[in-house]
Amino acid sequence: MKAAIFKGKKMIEVGQRPDPRIQDPTDAIVRVVRGCVCGSDLWYYRGINQHRVGSIGHEYIGVVEAVGDDVATLAVGDFVIAPFTYNDGTCPACQAGFQSNCEHGGAFGNGETDGGQGEKVRAPYADATLVKVPGAEAEFTDEQLASFTALSDVTCTGYHAAVSAGVRDGKTVAVVGDGAVGLSAVLAAKKLGAARIIALSRNPARQAVAKEFGATDIVEERGDDAVAVVLRLTDGAGVDAALECVGTDQSIATCAGIVRAGGMIGAVGVPLYEEFEYKTLFWKNVGIKGGVAPARQYIPELLEDVLAGRINPGLVFDHTTDLDHVADAYAAMDERRAIKSLLTIGRG
Repeated sequence: MKAAIFKGKKMIEVGQRPDPRIQDPTDAIVRVVRGCVCGSDLWYYRGINQHRVGSIGHEYIGVVEAVGDDVATLAVGDFVIAPFTYNDGTCPACQAGFQSNCEHGGAFGNGETDGGQGEKVRAPYADATLVKVPGAEAEFTDEQLASFTALSDVTCTGYHAAVSAGVRDGKTVAVVGDGAVGLSAVLAAKKLGAARIIALSRNPARQAVAKEFGATDIVEERGDDAVAVVLRLTDGAGVDAALECVGTDQSIATCAGIVRAGGMIGAVGVPLYEEFEYKTLFWKNVGIKGGVAPARQYIPELLEDVLAGRINPGLVFDHTTDLDHVADAYAAMDERRAIKSLLTIGRG
C-alpha cells in the first residue's frame, strides 16, 4: 500500500508499506478516507524530537475492511474515527478514562505501527479503540469528514486542556497558542460555558477562526507584553484558566503570568521546557494539569456535537491535498502557510 514515510529531518516521502493484516483476533483493518498532519509531527520533521524511520501519522478516519474473530461491536463497512492512540479498554488507566495511558496500548504511525498518512491501518483492540460513526461513507459531506478527522486528535486535545483547567460556566479563559490545538481549546472553552475567552494570536487567518470558535478578545503581543495586556484586560486579576497549547518555555511562562492566584493551567503542548520551574506556580497557588489527551474518552461526546451541527472543528483545516503531495502538507504547516493540513486518501 501507499503511505507517507518519515526518513529524517525535513524528509517525508511517499513510499510502499506492506498491506496490514489481522494479527490478533481483536484487530480491525481500516481503509483510510482522511488523514492529516499534526503539529507534533512537525517536531519530528524539524528534527527537534526523534522518530523512527518508517510510517508516520496518527490521525485518521475510514471504513472497516476486515475484523478479527473477537471483534464484537464493529463490522465490515462501518465508518470509524480512530483516536491517535489505541487502547485495550480494560486496564486501570482505561477504566479511569485515560485511555492514552493504556498499559497495553500504543501510538499509530510510530515507525512500526502504520498510521493515518497511508491507505490502510491495522487497529489493535478495535472494539475499545475505534468509535463508530452512525451512517455510511457516502452520506457524509466534506465538511463533516474534516470535522471527524479533527476529532481524532486536535479537537480532543484542546478539549483536554479546557477540562484539565476546570473551565466551566462564567469563567474567564486565555488560550496560549494559535495552532490547531489552541484553536480547538478556544472551541472547547466556548462549549464548556466560558464567559470570556482571550486568544493569543498575531495571525489574521487564525484570529478569524478563533473568533468563529468563540474568542471574545484577541491579544497579539507575546511574552511579557502579552502578560501585561491580559492583566490589563482582567483589571489586574488574571484569568481563571490558562490553556497552554504550544509546549515552549515562553508559552508556559505566559500562562503562569496571566493566570490568577488560585487559578489553573491546562497544559497539552508537547513540553520542550528547559528553564520553566514549578516554583513560579507555587507562590501563586496555581495548579497545573494536563498531558496526552485521552481522545477515546472524549470522541463520543464531541461526535454528538458535530453530528448535531453545534460545532465545526474541521475549520482548523485550511490546506487540503492528497497523499502523493504529503511533503507539501508538511511544508505548508512548517512555514505557517497553513494551520493544519488535511489529506484526502480514500473518497475524493
